[in-house]
Amino acid sequence: MTTDFEQEYQKFKEIILDNNPNSDIDLIKKAYFFAEVNHRGQKRNSGEDYFIHPIAVATTLSNMKLDDQTICAGLMHDVLEDTEVSYDEMKEIFGEEITFLVDGVTKLKNLNYSSREEKQAENIRKMVMAMSNDVRVVLIKLADRLHNMRTLEYKTREKQVQTATETIEIYVPLAHRLGIYSIKWELEDLCFRYQEPQKYYELAEMVSQKRREREAYINEIIETLKDSLNGSNIDYEISGRPKSLYSIYKKMMRNNIVFEEIYDLTAVRVLVDTIAECYEVLGKVHSLWKPIPNRIKDYIGQPKPNGYRSLHTTVFGEDSRPFEVQIRTRQMHKECEYGVAAHWRYKENKTKESEFDDAMEFLRRIMEWQREGGADEDSKAFMETLKTDFFSREIYVYSPAGEIYSLPIGSCAIDFAYKVHTEVGNSCIGAKVNGSIVPITQNLKTGDVVEILTSKNSQGPSRDWLNIVKSNQAKNKIKQFFKKNGKEENIELGKNQIIKDIKKHRSAYKSLLKEEWLDEISNELGFPTQDEMYASVGYGKLTSEQVIQKLIKREKELEKKDKDLSNPVEFINKESTSTTSNSSKGEVRVSDFGEGIEVKFARCCTPVPGDQIIGFITKGNGISVHTKSCPNIIKTHAPERLIDVYWQNESTDKFMVKIQILCANSPSVIYDITKMISSVDVNIAGMNARLNDSVDGIIDLTVEVNDTKQLDDVIAKLKSISSVHSVYRVNN
Repeated sequence: MTTDFEQEYQKFKEIILDNNPNSDIDLIKKAYFFAEVNHRGQKRNSGEDYFIHPIAVATTLSNMKLDDQTICAGLMHDVLEDTEVSYDEMKEIFGEEITFLVDGVTKLKNLNYSSREEKQAENIRKMVMAMSNDVRVVLIKLADRLHNMRTLEYKTREKQVQTATETIEIYVPLAHRLGIYSIKWELEDLCFRYQEPQKYYELAEMVSQKRREREAYINEIIETLKDSLNGSNIDYEISGRPKSLYSIYKKMMRNNIVFEEIYDLTAVRVLVDTIAECYEVLGKVHSLWKPIPNRIKDYIGQPKPNGYRSLHTTVFGEDSRPFEVQIRTRQMHKECEYGVAAHWRYKENKTKESEFDDAMEFLRRIMEWQREGGADEDSKAFMETLKTDFFSREIYVYSPAGEIYSLPIGSCAIDFAYKVHTEVGNSCIGAKVNGSIVPITQNLKTGDVVEILTSKNSQGPSRDWLNIVKSNQAKNKIKQFFKKNGKEENIELGKNQIIKDIKKHRSAYKSLLKEEWLDEISNELGFPTQDEMYASVGYGKLTSEQVIQKLIKREKELEKKDKDLSNPVEFINKESTSTTSNSSKGEVRVSDFGEGIEVKFARCCTPVPGDQIIGFITKGNGISVHTKSCPNIIKTHAPERLIDVYWQNESTDKFMVKIQILCANSPSVIYDITKMISSVDVNIAGMNARLNDSVDGIIDLTVEVNDTKQLDDVIAKLKSISSVHSVYRVNN
């Protein structure tokens, strides 16, 4: 399926100019065709030309009324990642600003990650860092993720679940934090569709069945409210807004109710021009229907930290059926739909700075976290902090001065103290909530007014606080205090903690605490000395279990080496005892030993005639033969057990060798490989094929060869295949 991108450009141009008649259309056209040319030939999983995707991303950004530079970056957001264009090239053509935005959403490449989770964390870390400098980075990423979710049907089921999970954990909370509800709600429903397809479609069917009844009921409400407002001078718009399937599902789960028990499937929304008119409409609504106590929410007087402003009230309608009315100005509605994106032009025009700054509070908090050590956290800790402190459900509490603070659910006064300022937390000795003294460990709830009692004579936080606070930011600030104060104490605490926890694994712990192992582990974890590592455990940045698992890993590696050296594959001396294998695989002569010595090839390096070899005298199992470059030989702790051995094989002898092939994900690649190998008269004894994270192919082959010369010939032939990237011999 080929797309006429000249024709598509005309449609795209109309959208751009409709959203912003003053757009720099020449710049956007330049970015459009630059990206199209560089993506040419690339296809999506659907079979469509790849450039369809960047056009969709840029269209979403244009509909959000974002600037020309952002739209250009949206068109080119995959160019640095998926084409040969370099950062410097793009910078030369489009300048620093656009290139920074593109680079901000470009995934990290050519790095070795231990897991998919680590790769995900580091790419999100890069985005967050870039977002801290320019919010437009995350706006592009949200538009990108939205289109990917809209077209997720073409991915495998496994990939669908992975993508949906990442979206609901990271990108939905991001959209919420930035107040971009139009994207948030759509992403939530799409995630629900792929995470719980059966429940999604069942609920969709139930909602559809009640649609006519619901629409008739809402229309009655709207007409009643219109009759009341027509006598006023208010310029209003009234509409019904159906609730998203995901929000209905969440309500059913949260309240443990069935679908039939949910009445407020639709909210009524009223848009007016001024704040005064918002409150006037609220009065009229309450004069028509009885309000439900404690269900009136004034987000105009007290906006949410993400900048959301609106009046919400839930009232009883006919037959005591509740429904929600949302009242806001038209400007508030625009900000609700597009959040921080709606504020972007205010920043450009240098107007309404305070409103824009309020919308930026979330980003300021992220920047503060980065400065205070967030940038140095490992991948797991980084994601945990992001999800707990920034993306989790939250409560809103107030200072005595009326300032609003958001905290993770379950937070206590200590969390609040550290949220206000590090020194307030370090000097905290007590707290008042709503005017009454309470334990500092008492959980806070939305609406609480919290006052922190401090003292200059405070000795600082207690180590027990680390197990009490909910927010990772509070934990990090407490850890920093102990890091700066009492290093010697931290070293001793760390040592004792490691020994204590090792004893949970075994009583004889000293065999694990080898000095050379501890030195190696300290360096691996980024500490110059053992003491620094112990201190880190002492003040809580590093867990004792992280150290212990590395010690146990080294012990297992040592045991495996000893086993590999003592347990070779098979006997190969033709004149050995009757236990020798009948099918000879070649012969090795052992220096200074008579005939009849049991000789075996080692599994770890599988020597082949032509390799330089050496023997290892095992304990009771004869001699194992290794290549001289075998890591087990190089690192042996028993060099006195090494002995010279020599090849004495015949031309007909065959040897098993493992090779690994990295290749393109092509339907013909296996046929090409097997055909090439058969042409050199080499037998394939085993094959395993799989895909890696970058969707390249990995093929593990076990072949039978006479010697290294024939092996080199096989490898050279395989490298000549166009779809093969690299071939190399494998040592276990």
